[in-house]
Amino acid sequence: MSETTTRADAPPPGAALLSHRQILTILSGLLLGMFLAALDQMIVATAMKTIADQLNGQTLQAWATTAYLITATISTPLYGKLSDIYGRKPMYLTAISLFLAGSLLSGIAGSMYELAAFRAVQGLGAGGLMSLAMAILADITSPRERSKYTGYFMAVFGISSVAGPVVGGLFAGLHTFLGTDGWRWVFLINVPIALVALVVVAKVLNIPHKRVNHRIDYVGALLLTVGLVPLLIVAEQGREWGWDSGRSILMYVIGVVGLVGFVFAERRMGDEALLPMRLFRRQTFSLGNTINFVLGIGMFGGMVSLPLYLQIVKGFTATEAGLMMLPLTFGIMTAAGTSGQITAKTGRYKVFPVIGFGLMTAALFLFGTVGTDTPTWQPIVLMFLMGAGLGLCMQTLLVAIQNDAEPRDMGVATSSATFFRQIGGTIGAAVFLSILFSTVGDKIGNALKAAFPTQAFQQALAANPQFAQQLQQGGGMTDLNNTEFLNKLDPVLARPFLDGFSSSIDLVFVVGGAVTLVGFVIVWFLKEIPLSSRSGLERVQDQADAEPVVAMH
Repeated sequence: MSETTTRADAPPPGAALLSHRQILTILSGLLLGMFLAALDQMIVATAMKTIADQLNGQTLQAWATTAYLITATISTPLYGKLSDIYGRKPMYLTAISLFLAGSLLSGIAGSMYELAAFRAVQGLGAGGLMSLAMAILADITSPRERSKYTGYFMAVFGISSVAGPVVGGLFAGLHTFLGTDGWRWVFLINVPIALVALVVVAKVLNIPHKRVNHRIDYVGALLLTVGLVPLLIVAEQGREWGWDSGRSILMYVIGVVGLVGFVFAERRMGDEALLPMRLFRRQTFSLGNTINFVLGIGMFGGMVSLPLYLQIVKGFTATEAGLMMLPLTFGIMTAAGTSGQITAKTGRYKVFPVIGFGLMTAALFLFGTVGTDTPTWQPIVLMFLMGAGLGLCMQTLLVAIQNDAEPRDMGVATSSATFFRQIGGTIGAAVFLSILFSTVGDKIGNALKAAFPTQAFQQALAANPQFAQQLQQGGGMTDLNNTEFLNKLDPVLARPFLDGFSSSIDLVFVVGGAVTLVGFVIVWFLKEIPLSSRSGLERVQDQADAEPVVAMH
């Protein structure tokens, strides 16, 4: 006969699987991986202009960014699904290894085309470094306690934000370092960090994994690639090609066909799907990721425009502008840390993204009032306000989505939050840059017309005959692809250009504020589901304990 028994090897119901010390040990490996990706983004962004000059590819530099963006975005949901099947540790080690290989290859690139290809390899690794770290944190901490640990991640981003522009500017400015071109160390610096991360993760990331037996959704992955690659390419290149050009329209058509095919394929695959459609029937998942998408668009209204305002209008160097963005980072860290502590004590969280979107909207509309003569302290204060809004939104929305997900879907749910925010950010960056550069010419032209009759402007033109000739040849305009000439130009002559750029940047801020206002309205409809006090691993153990064991006699 048979009888039902309980599992003798199971821990007592409700018992925590990992101590605080064990969680911190695992966290050390995750933080190294995230530091790798965060630092690289800041260093490369600062040094890319110098890198493009050295490789004689200034007009091709966008492809180095686009290639990284495409592979990082597409691989994010893949890592989520594969980690649910094979476990987090092997996939996290794979992500670090790919990032290491891509960094090493990028450091020896001989042309801009090679750099773009090697950055694509880097992106394959980066797609897993961020999302898997958050999925692992969800495995080992409960939603209620998780917010307390996010302070460590915010500290990593803070350190990266400080060190990135300094290190990037340093290497970009060095002719050689240890017998190698200085700019190559922008990528080679990742190698020792990645090697340490590999050793630490291999040693400390030892958490139980219950394999979920799923087929790999190759068709879904292929169709997602077909859908996203052309749309990401046109998002980056559309401004240069023309949004209504033949090439752009072809990209739209291929992208839409790919995404429609992806949805049908996912419906047919059911639970085996790369992104199971049943998840979208959960209000928290579907609305949470809609809000993430809007957040991605809105946050780039500030992220794209602020460095341009500081460098072009205020005349700061790239390194100085990067360091002046620190209040934004401090705002994120402060708000995320404070809201995390309150959430851990009270279990309440919906109020934070509501306040966060309110702060972001207010900050972006106030940014829309800054001008050429605005004191520098004003945008610095607004940066902190913007950062505080982001800090209240990003982590809280992720915790809400993870709290509502089943343990078997934790990887997919976590990666989806990153995925939709990245897609929103890509679209946001493309749209806002398009708005900026499609309006700046007219705004500068109007400013020049207003300044031209004045005596001061005429005297400055007479003292700069070469510039006067350039204006005549350009029909009252000059080439805006390189704005370095503004730093050396007579302030009177530069003023119309600065005012024009400032006016267009203000327009971008206002549009960004309108987008976050939409997010502010939507977030009110997010249901606040009570936060679980059980980690992902504990919930899996609880399910296993509830299953009867059949003993044969």
